[in-house]
Amino acid sequence: MSLTRRQFLKRSGLATGSLLGANAFTHILARPALADLLGPLDRYLIVLYLDGGNDGLNTIVPFDDVGGADLRSHYESHRGAGGSGLRLLPGDLAVPSRAMADPGSGTQLGFHPALSELVTLYEQGQLAVIQGCGYPEYNLSHDEATTIWATGNPLGLGALGGTGIVGRHLAAEYGAPDIPAVIIRSGPVDDFRQTATNVLNLVSLENFGFPYDDYDEGDDAAKDLAYQTLYGNGFGGNPLASYIGNTGTAAFQAVQDFAPLHDSYVTDRNAFNVQYDGKGRLARGFREVAKLIYGVEQGAPGIGTRFFHLREGGFDTHSNQGAVLGSHAQNLKDVSRALGLFYEDLDDMGAADKVVTIVWSEFSRRIPQNKNGTDHGSQGPMFVVGGNSTGTGPVLGGVYGNHPNIDALALDQRENTSYSQDPGDSFRSTDFRDVYGTLFKHWATVPEPTILSELVQLDPGDPDLYWTTQDFD
Repeated sequence: MSLTRRQFLKRSGLATGSLLGANAFTHILARPALADLLGPLDRYLIVLYLDGGNDGLNTIVPFDDVGGADLRSHYESHRGAGGSGLRLLPGDLAVPSRAMADPGSGTQLGFHPALSELVTLYEQGQLAVIQGCGYPEYNLSHDEATTIWATGNPLGLGALGGTGIVGRHLAAEYGAPDIPAVIIRSGPVDDFRQTATNVLNLVSLENFGFPYDDYDEGDDAAKDLAYQTLYGNGFGGNPLASYIGNTGTAAFQAVQDFAPLHDSYVTDRNAFNVQYDGKGRLARGFREVAKLIYGVEQGAPGIGTRFFHLREGGFDTHSNQGAVLGSHAQNLKDVSRALGLFYEDLDDMGAADKVVTIVWSEFSRRIPQNKNGTDHGSQGPMFVVGGNSTGTGPVLGGVYGNHPNIDALALDQRENTSYSQDPGDSFRSTDFRDVYGTLFKHWATVPEPTILSELVQLDPGDPDLYWTTQDFD
C-alpha cells in the first residue's frame, strides 16, 4: 500500500510552522535575577486559547462598590437576575482569602464560582489575573480577532508578516532539525506559525506512531529504511526538495522519540494519569503536555520540546450562557479543573516552577447581556499561571491592570468598553502585547530591544489611543 508524504505528515501529526508567537503590570513574572539563574533552556511556556470569546465580566466579577468606581452597581445594571439573567450575586462569587482588589479603584473582586481550582492557585501565589487586556481598533470577528491575538499584530503592520507571536521566537532560536513546540490538536495554529523550525501536532501520544499499513507487519523494517533513504538523500542541494526531505526526516525521528513517552508516563505516574480521566477534553490535552514535560525532565533521548499550545472551545455564548450554572460555568469549570490538576502533577514531578501558562481569548463579551447570553465584546482578563513550590516561583500572583470602565455612559456605540493608553485614565487598558513582552523578557530572557525589533512592533498614532510605549515589566 503506497503512502504519500502528505498522508504521512497528516497521519503522523508533524507540521512545519514555526516561544513567539500591561500597564499597571509591574513584575508579574520573577525578577530578572531569577530568570538568569534558571536559564532559558530550563523552562516551558504553554499557551491556552479559550476559543469563542470568554465573558470576562462574569469570570472576574466586581464584589462591591468600594473606591468610587461603582463597579458592582454598574455590573448589576447590565446583568439581569432571575431565570434568564446572567448576574452573579456577591454570595455566589469565589472570593479568595488572599487580597484580590482592582488596582485602579480598590474594588473587591471575586472569581466565577466554577473556578475553584484557580482560586486555590491564586491563594498560593501561582496565578496572576491581568484585567482589561485588549488592543486598539478592536475587531469583533472571531477569525480576524483570533489572528490579531495570535500574530500580535492588531494594525496589520507589514514588518511582522504573517507569522505568529510565538512563532517568531521559535524561528529566531531554533533550526530545521529541531522540534521545540507541540500543538495538542490535529492542525496548525497561527500563534506558532513560521517557516524556520518544526512544530509537532498530536492529539494522543498513545496513538502516535509511524502510519504503517495493516497488510504485513513483517516488512515494517524495510519500510523504515526505504522512507529514511528517500527523505535523507540530499536531493542534490535543491532548496525546496531539501526542505521537504528535512521535514520528512524530522517527522520520522519524532515518531521514534515521542511515542515511548506515553508508556513511560503511565508506568511511572499512573496515580496522576488516571485522575485526568472524566475531567474533560482539555484535561486530557494537559495530560499529553505532562507526558512530554516528564519526558524532557527524565532526559528522554531526542526530546527538547519547550513550547505547547492547547485550545478549549465553547465560549461563544450568545444564548443559554447561565450564571452560577450553565454553559459558561461548565466551560470555566473544565479550564479550572484541568489547570489545577496539571500543576499538581507538575509539582509532584518537581517541574512546576519551570512551567508558565498564559491564557487568552480572542475577545470578551458585550457588557449588557442580551436575552440570555452575551454578544461579542472587546477587552477582558488574561491569566498567567506558574508553579510556586518553593515560594519563589516564576509568577508573582495577584491582580494586575485596571478593570474596564463598565459605566453605561462610558461604553462605545457597540456597548463595549473602550481601549485607552492615556496615562491619566484610571481605567487605562492593558495591551496584550505588554503581557507577551513581559513573558519574553523575564521568562524567555529575550532582551527588550530584540523583542521590539523581532517579536512585536509599536503602533504609530496618538499615544493615548495606540500602543506607542512598551511596558515589559
